[in-house]
Amino acid sequence: MKPTVYIVDDDAEVRNSLLLLLESDGLLVKAYASAEEFLRASSPEWTGCLLLDVALPGMQGTELQAEIARRAIALPIIFLTGHGDIPMTVRAVQAGAFDFLEKPVAPNELLARVHAALESAASGRTGPDPGLNPEERLKDLTERERQVVAFAATGLTNKEIARHLGISHRTVEIHRGRAMRKMGARTPVDLVALAVACGLAPLPSPPQTRPGKPTRHDA
Repeated sequence: MKPTVYIVDDDAEVRNSLLLLLESDGLLVKAYASAEEFLRASSPEWTGCLLLDVALPGMQGTELQAEIARRAIALPIIFLTGHGDIPMTVRAVQAGAFDFLEKPVAPNELLARVHAALESAASGRTGPDPGLNPEERLKDLTERERQVVAFAATGLTNKEIARHLGISHRTVEIHRGRAMRKMGARTPVDLVALAVACGLAPLPSPPQTRPGKPTRHDA
């Protein structure tokens, strides 16, 4: 069977938009409105990749990911989300998602990720992009930037990270922004996915800060 890009998204407008974009690039595409519809049609012989919405009616995207693995359907999964759900991002990446993108995604970026997923599938890989080099992504981060990224990947807000690390909210924002640039993260969700893939998350329980006077250490 010719490699196909499978789409699972309950939004008809999104499905049609993705269909038009991918077909205009010469790709074979099939679209489904729910995880259940996809599973009814699916086969272990399928090749290609899957564009999968996170929030679906009935079975959720991460649940479909688990069922696909159980059925030995070897499709790299690119998750699409409009919500930026951090815990869900962590679970998806830890379970072997190829990529995790926030809607709306620029057409050129989406096509690039789809072609990367198809190339990965052709090589027998379905997990995270092998082009991801953890050492390269992390080598320029300071220790404080690593801490901020790791805490961000647990779902903490900048204010919560500031409280745990005993630094100001503004300092956290600066460290987080620098880390995103150094790691090549496109969005906050992308930063979380990279942090998990590079082994920076999840962290153990955050350190406890003593109540009372706020610290003035902003390192």
